[in-house]
Amino acid sequence: MSVLDGVPQWMAGSGKAWLSAEYSMLPGATRTRKIRDGRMGRVDARSLEIQRLIGRALRSVVELKGMPEVTLWVDCDVLEADGGTRTTAVNGACLALHDALLTMQESGRLRQWPMNGLVSAVSVGIVGGELLVDLEYKEDAAADVDLNVVRLGDGRLVEVQGTAEKRAFTDDELRQMLGMAEVACQRIAALQAQALGPR
Repeated sequence: MSVLDGVPQWMAGSGKAWLSAEYSMLPGATRTRKIRDGRMGRVDARSLEIQRLIGRALRSVVELKGMPEVTLWVDCDVLEADGGTRTTAVNGACLALHDALLTMQESGRLRQWPMNGLVSAVSVGIVGGELLVDLEYKEDAAADVDLNVVRLGDGRLVEVQGTAEKRAFTDDELRQMLGMAEVACQRIAALQAQALGPR
């Protein structure tokens, strides 16, 4: 996480900070070498979609108004990919955001604590008729249904991305997957809180 002075030009003078994310799967993260983002003169569309998801997730738990005009950049570089990289990135980025804000607070750059909770994310899916949480690569590649869920610590949903990869799914299956994601996100949030320690 980097904190840089200034905000995008369209926000200048707004009295708000900005938060953005960059996501990249490094060349050695997969079994076969992945071409580095930007090498072909553009950012990979998948990476762009994921970094927007991460940015939205983090902005849901921080009050940017009233902060100094800085840009908070979170860099999510995947070192080893085994499924669920976007959800893992959200979980880790939440901790990085907390630590960056803590550093700003300790240096006197914040008038008040701007982070109002934690955000966590998990993948859920249906593989061979079985509902699974936190799919690894083999499960993700074979999934009939793939769902990514981002939740706040109080249980509210931030984002749900669901796709029928190989077959359509029912309302009941969606409810079951969301219920499994809620339980998993509660466990992740507890681990995040444990890692951060008492405030």
